[in-house]
Amino acid sequence: MSFLLSSCDIGNTHYDLVIEGGRVIDPESGLDAVRTIGVIGGEIAAIAEISLEGDRVIQAAGLVVVPGFIDLHEHGQDEDSYRMMVRDGVTTALELEVGTADVEGWYGEREGGQLVNYGVSIGHIRVRMDVLGDPGDFLPAGIGGSATATEEQLDEIERDIREGIMQGAVAVGFGSAYTPGATMGEIERMFAVAGENGVSTHIHMRNGLAGLDSTISAASRAGAPLHIVHANSSAGGQINEFLSTIENAQASGQDVTTEAYPYSAGMTRIESALFDDWENWGEQQFGIHQLVSTGERLTRETFAQARAAGGTVIIHSRTEEMTRAAVESPITMIASDGFIEDGRGHPRTSGSYSKVLGQYTREEGVMTLPEAIHKMTLMPAQRLEARVPDMADKGRIRIGADADITIFNAETVIDRATYMDASIPPEGIPYVVVGGELVVDQGEITTVRPGGAVRGLIR
Repeated sequence: MSFLLSSCDIGNTHYDLVIEGGRVIDPESGLDAVRTIGVIGGEIAAIAEISLEGDRVIQAAGLVVVPGFIDLHEHGQDEDSYRMMVRDGVTTALELEVGTADVEGWYGEREGGQLVNYGVSIGHIRVRMDVLGDPGDFLPAGIGGSATATEEQLDEIERDIREGIMQGAVAVGFGSAYTPGATMGEIERMFAVAGENGVSTHIHMRNGLAGLDSTISAASRAGAPLHIVHANSSAGGQINEFLSTIENAQASGQDVTTEAYPYSAGMTRIESALFDDWENWGEQQFGIHQLVSTGERLTRETFAQARAAGGTVIIHSRTEEMTRAAVESPITMIASDGFIEDGRGHPRTSGSYSKVLGQYTREEGVMTLPEAIHKMTLMPAQRLEARVPDMADKGRIRIGADADITIFNAETVIDRATYMDASIPPEGIPYVVVGGELVVDQGEITTVRPGGAVRGLIR
């Protein structure tokens, strides 16, 4: 339901929630001014220059009021992870890279409300693991990553991806870096399934610049919308050339987008195919790897032990200059690539958005505040609108838009999580609203769970 109030009615209406006198930034209209927002029934019903009355009134003078942040790359899809990301201002968290092999079951497990809005892709990685019989519990740990699929297996993978799309998957997820046994022919075949259905493909690609060229070419031939996840991680020291390649594809008319997270270290599963060549490494390479479960930096011996046991590892492999180049580029969205395991993980789960706002926007001035908000809200919403029309009501502050709203102090917001303790919440985000309800109130998480499913058309 959308509320269209006349100018006379606006001041005479009683609202469920009022956000009074904050600096409102809307990336779609360009609004950047002091306004008061009135919320009714989970939607923005008024944006006014006068005071409004409501059941709850937040005095937002001195604070910034923006659309809730939309994270296209969030592996943590449980209560513990949601509690961390929502205090970083995230109101919609989507698992679009690894995804799931069971879209219907995945959504069913989250029915009844969550802290944030949630959604998932049908994952080529996960489907391939099931079809080939891989023993991994999240990423391939054997045949699902390394083996070449037979024609019969490819047919089954395609059928399962089509079924996932029919069940309302937001996107089709890929990780060619984790499935070295999947030829580019296999990737392109599954790209074509996505393209045929107007579904974006979100890929953790392999082989740096050469891999980017082949991935963009495959998506072009397949007619598939393409989203390259974590450009900063995939490009490494070639980040400027990497981003230029994507810009050139965009300039040619191809539908290609990308994202970055604001940290110089990555994180993944130590048993994955990314490390299949570990026995050939020099001794110094082991030391950039930090085991999440203990915080220790690894040696050849301890890396071998950890890989055999399985688990998560942080990789300290990039410079601050590389990270800054990715974050400040006008073509990158902000996405965390976060997840938490047994309360431990990478600080990007708790601090990606506050770090961009605090360090890169306020302290270093590499972008303006409206530019930062655009990367966190409107850009990711627009990436998904063709597949998920409901996303046209997210990422904006306008009448009729979903009341997913983040309120922060531009002078104090900053991340505080560390590589040793990823659970420390940021400072400077006192209020977060999901579906018109306060899920963070004066910095504390409330008991309501208004977050709903973000999902494509179910056929």
